[in-house]
Amino acid sequence: MSIPVLTIDGPSGAGKGTVSRLLAKKLGWHYLDSGSIYRSLAIALLKQAVDLDNVTEIVNVAQAMVLEFECGDDFIVKLNGEDITAQLGLENIGSTASIIAALPEVRRVLLKKQQDFRQAPGLVADGRDMGTVVFPDAEYKVFLTASSSKRAGRRYKQLKEKGIDANLSGLTKEIEERDRRDSERTTAPLSMASSALFIDSSDMTIDTVIDEVLNKFLMDFISMQH
Repeated sequence: MSIPVLTIDGPSGAGKGTVSRLLAKKLGWHYLDSGSIYRSLAIALLKQAVDLDNVTEIVNVAQAMVLEFECGDDFIVKLNGEDITAQLGLENIGSTASIIAALPEVRRVLLKKQQDFRQAPGLVADGRDMGTVVFPDAEYKVFLTASSSKRAGRRYKQLKEKGIDANLSGLTKEIEERDRRDSERTTAPLSMASSALFIDSSDMTIDTVIDEVLNKFLMDFISMQH
């Protein structure tokens, strides 16, 4: 029997990360945050002052970087042994990640790194093309979204809580621009898998979203435990 995968795709700020981590914990499965892979590469590129027009150099950095994901009480990402978790949420990192994610050569390099996360007993994978490109054979697929204004509001609240200065209208524009770029790119654009469960979380709590996912696939999940 192949190792089960639950993919959760959707635009930035829809709550994919929180929902995916909690589902992985409830199911006792591994967790892949594909966005962190691209954001980690963005951090590596900025650290090394790599020109974002130099695709060959970007690919070289992508091939060389060593990533570790630690999912204990806190989610920790290490790049070449250094804890970079606090840097992952920065807006310039997200923007850079979105730009390099549109490069076919970079996506090819990182595709194998992502697929290697598929290990028993199962994997919850969150991103933008998990169910369409990285794990097209996944049996369980979700597309999680929310309005751009709701997503910007959530991001604004997160940044303020961390003591980071933010502009709500600026965040909304940045999110809409990222949505457009992610949806229009030729390689692995943001799109919903035909078999995916569609959830608009604009007016839903995290717990409600999790309940909806579990209820949809509950019988299969239960049968896996036996």
